[in-house]
Amino acid sequence: MTMPTFAVEVEDLVKTFGDFVTVDHIRFQVKKGEIFGFLGPNGSGKSTTIRMLCGLLMPTAGEGKVAGFDIMGEPEKIKNVIGYMSQKFSLYEDLTVTENLHFFGGIYGLSGFLQRKREDLVLDMIHLKEFRDRMTQTLAVGWKQRLALGCSILHEPSILFLDEPTSGVDPISRRNFWNLIQQMGEKGVTTFVTTHYMDEAEYCDRLALIYQGKIIALGTPSELKLKTIAQGVLEVICEPLISALDLLKKEPWVSEAAVFGNSLHVIGREETDIEKEVTLLFQKYGIMLKQMDRIRPSLEDVFVSLIAKEGRI
Repeated sequence: MTMPTFAVEVEDLVKTFGDFVTVDHIRFQVKKGEIFGFLGPNGSGKSTTIRMLCGLLMPTAGEGKVAGFDIMGEPEKIKNVIGYMSQKFSLYEDLTVTENLHFFGGIYGLSGFLQRKREDLVLDMIHLKEFRDRMTQTLAVGWKQRLALGCSILHEPSILFLDEPTSGVDPISRRNFWNLIQQMGEKGVTTFVTTHYMDEAEYCDRLALIYQGKIIALGTPSELKLKTIAQGVLEVICEPLISALDLLKKEPWVSEAAVFGNSLHVIGREETDIEKEVTLLFQKYGIMLKQMDRIRPSLEDVFVSLIAKEGRI
């Protein structure tokens, strides 16, 4: 049997619900051992895509393979070789940590010595060994997240699908979670993760940006930043902020402008001396300019820019 070249392959994948197109002819490939981020806002088609790839939802059209198995004709084979962690963690609150692991191990066909060995290894990895007898309902959200991940990797899957696994989790727990993902990546596990947190994309080897069912960009974080906003971003701190934003959006030399915290991120069109233009504009309308610096674009800047260029906002 020929081993598949890619962990995941998708070609013209479509999913419709009645007249509504949720996933619109998307195509991409995920390399073995890669951490692949699938990014987009809520409702963009991320969860629908991951459910099709996991064999939980039948596509309307198109083709796809996971671990070499066809998503149309071999969904049960796919379920046997992947790990899947949904947004809601899918844990049994009235069971202990160990009982949850034991239950999911049984679903994956583990038993006896092998199951006990895998449970101990997973408890060490997710740092919950001292809480193995704790009722799941008493765990903090970040610990439940780690337990859900542990349940999904008991059977040592070669591909792990994580559907918005950090939603509602505090920043420290999110960082610890990504450390676990990177450890598994070093051991050759392919991770396909959906998220709407743009900062998490920095942890990915490569990522796809999806919006309204379409993939609007694909590449490494560095590639997307360089291709999308080669000239960099101007960070502007001023007062009043919203009035300044409204003025900037009307100027022909401004490509994009958006609020980021207590500042504005402004992207000028090519061949524009944007610092000079901003200074003159603010002087004309009495905007107090406090600080102005060139900064490297974030992935959130990239995403906003890509959507704006397609005329979607």
